[in-house]
Amino acid sequence: MKEKLIDLLFKYKNAFATDKEPLGAIIGNEVDIILNVEKPYPPLLRRPAYPASPRAREALEVHIKALMDLVVLRKVGNNEQLEVTTPVFITWHNGKSRMIGDFKALNTYTIPDR
Repeated sequence: MKEKLIDLLFKYKNAFATDKEPLGAIIGNEVDIILNVEKPYPPLLRRPAYPASPRAREALEVHIKALMDLVVLRKVGNNEQLEVTTPVFITWHNGKSRMIGDFKALNTYTIPDR
């Protein structure tokens, strides 16, 4: 049983995070978020940024840069219209910052996949 598990883990080792690939490499399992409203979307789905202290803004920039380097986020062009925005904020735990997304509004209009 243990050997089967080890064989299975090695077979799918690319799915797991490493120092070089911190998100893992699962390809072909992208997720589409389907909303239960049509365009134009309600104003609740276009939320402004939350106010942040200089310390929080600095930490937020670090988190955003890391996610852009991993190609999880991309920079939005000046002329690009966004139909859905989700504010984020920074919390602190044991002296380390964490970026938290407020997805309450988006979840309200999302059709469950199950």
